[in-house]
Amino acid sequence: MEVNKIRNIAIIAHVDHGKTTLVDKLLMAGKLFKDHETPGELIMDSNDLERERGITILAKNVSVRYKDYKINVIDTPGHSDFGGEVERVLNMADGCLLLVDAFEGPMPQTRFVLQKALQLGLKPIVVINKVDKKNCTPDEVHEQVFDLMFQLDGTEEQLDFPTFYGSAKQGWMSTDWKTPTDSITPLLDGIIQYIPAPAVEEGSTQMLITSLEYSAYIGRVAIGRVHRGSIKTGQPIALVKRESRAIVKSRIKDLYVFEGFDKLKVEEVKAGEICALVGLEGFDIGDTVADQEKPEGMKAISIDEPTMSMLFTINNSPFYGKEGKFVTSRHIKDRLEKELEKNLALRLGETGSADSFMVFGRGVLHLSVLIETMRREGYELQIGQPQVIFKEIDGVKSEPMEELTIDLPETDAGKAIETVSQRKGEMLNMEPKGDRMILKFMIPSRGIIGLRNYLLNVTAGEAIVTHRFKEYQAFRGEIPGRINGSLIVMEQGEAIAYSLHNLQDRGKFFINEGEAVYEGQVIGEHSRSGDLVINVTKTKKLTNMRASGSDEKMRIAPPIIFSLEEALEYIQSDEYVEVTPKSIRLRKIYLNETDRKRNSK
Repeated sequence: MEVNKIRNIAIIAHVDHGKTTLVDKLLMAGKLFKDHETPGELIMDSNDLERERGITILAKNVSVRYKDYKINVIDTPGHSDFGGEVERVLNMADGCLLLVDAFEGPMPQTRFVLQKALQLGLKPIVVINKVDKKNCTPDEVHEQVFDLMFQLDGTEEQLDFPTFYGSAKQGWMSTDWKTPTDSITPLLDGIIQYIPAPAVEEGSTQMLITSLEYSAYIGRVAIGRVHRGSIKTGQPIALVKRESRAIVKSRIKDLYVFEGFDKLKVEEVKAGEICALVGLEGFDIGDTVADQEKPEGMKAISIDEPTMSMLFTINNSPFYGKEGKFVTSRHIKDRLEKELEKNLALRLGETGSADSFMVFGRGVLHLSVLIETMRREGYELQIGQPQVIFKEIDGVKSEPMEELTIDLPETDAGKAIETVSQRKGEMLNMEPKGDRMILKFMIPSRGIIGLRNYLLNVTAGEAIVTHRFKEYQAFRGEIPGRINGSLIVMEQGEAIAYSLHNLQDRGKFFINEGEAVYEGQVIGEHSRSGDLVINVTKTKKLTNMRASGSDEKMRIAPPIIFSLEEALEYIQSDEYVEVTPKSIRLRKIYLNETDRKRNSK
């Protein structure tokens, strides 16, 4: 490919504004599938977790041929918890498509990724999607996008962006939203017209490794964009390490470029193209592939620090090893170290014990996706309460603060304001939009743990909660935790319906009748403060006397079933979440009641 026929673009958008659907339509327009092939929807979200949650977690590459141009498309995650993914892949692009919902306008997470893109000097094209929605205001949204870019210090050239309107779902794009077209080609023409061809510098070979794949057949594959010179099959190269700047000599065995979804083997790749290298030894993301004679390293990828930590420890409950294949600390350690290679925003710390590890990440979602993935691979482990990372800045104890946006029905706004202020949040802005209210706050990261759950309950599932990390500020003081205590099992056995029925006035249960339970397991929420130990394994004593009323109907309220994130946000500091491939249980760290009393003193 000639360099001036290549376009490298990243697609940026808030969660749920339709970027994966747009990528689907671009792939269709590029005739990647034969007429008889029907690939379905959300082609890029190939991972099970992504499909279930409807969010993009991993950035992916694909290329589309249009006329005689090749467009390399990079699909990026919309959630700021996966910022590590975004920061590294934007280095491969020359421009970006900023996708905004015509009704919601730019949202906090859009801002997060857009800021990274503008700092790298990428040229934006704005796509205002979902103009087929009722009550949408495309022109106002266009103004809001301009204001946002202006606030983020966009250059004059970046602020002079072209705008396309349309509906990715219905498969059309146009420069005017009032005159729909019948295809997505105006956008493809726009990409070729407005996104610059890759800039090529003179000099020896240079390529920054921005992502990696693993294949059982060929091992680890390095992916990145060639910035200078060219790379050939069999070429001896030098790897310049990201942090130490040490130089490791190596050789390239095979070379691939992206063609549709597949990789195509080639002999040489010139500057400007995105490619995959096979055969490099011991590389990490952020290393530079350089000329062996005169190795010059490129500027390393800067990555935001993690803001949250969780304790990962082996499963030592009475039910350990019944469901999982990998249960020892060595298995867990190896798996976490493997994850560190490709998950840039993750860090691993020591705890002084061989059985447990401190894992640092961007937020509860970032870490829970890792736990969920491990669980599906057959791991058993226990997780401690999520903790925020405090720092000492100029002698002042500081904590991470986040900008929180809550979009909810106007009638529930009062409750949300009250809760957030109890959690040390400050209100910045409040604006009505139709019959809904959009509230903006500055709140400590600690205050966000468990907040979404509470708001969804109060608003009957109507609240939309988004937040992004802003900066470290002085510690805001204690935040009241969960007021209700836990209901704890007295002895191992099976939960009997008769006992559950009689204990219902004590609180809400998390288990069904007939479930196996063990001593120290948390099976419900107490209706008052303080923990309560209960016996749910007691059966009804039978006599041979009949009495009216002895065979009452048992009515047991359905249990509360937690998802993994909800369980992590729910537990107290003296509890663990036990995660196995089939179940999620809550338990006390000390299972025996006498041990708990001794430790509380």
